[in-house]
Amino acid sequence: MPVHHHHHEHRPNRCLDARPCRADCQHRDRPVEGFRQGADAQDATPISSILKDPAAWDGKRVLVEGLIIEVCEERGCWIRIASDKAFESLRFKVEDGVMTFPMEAKGKTVLAEGVVKVKSLTREQAVAQAREVAKERGTLASFDPAKVKGPVTDVQLSGEGARVK
Repeated sequence: MPVHHHHHEHRPNRCLDARPCRADCQHRDRPVEGFRQGADAQDATPISSILKDPAAWDGKRVLVEGLIIEVCEERGCWIRIASDKAFESLRFKVEDGVMTFPMEAKGKTVLAEGVVKVKSLTREQAVAQAREVAKERGTLASFDPAKVKGPVTDVQLSGEGARVK
């Protein structure tokens, strides 16, 4: 019996990871800039709620709204969205080529949808990530690894759709 049960468990999982399904979903959503039909700011989750308890939101699809305070300068593949609470923000990252954010988007309000991804980083990983961000920002020369705290919980949104207002 256990053998049969294991076999049964295995198949649906493989099916979920299959690529065609995902491509199909993206394709279907494309006309509305990657949005579910009727996605509205009223449905948005406060960013502070996600940051307060990241583990509870890990893997869930959310809609957030906030001010774009930073745009990736290299390829426009991520933006940093200010939280509803001071000094908090969330990085919204999209796969290369899905969409790009122009530098002019900075300072505008965005409605963004994606899946919450929570990673625990060791201090070494946190330093490596901070160095990467410094490189993207062009501030590598003044980068000081001693200022990086760790271990950290890194929370970001794996982006699926965004609409800059």
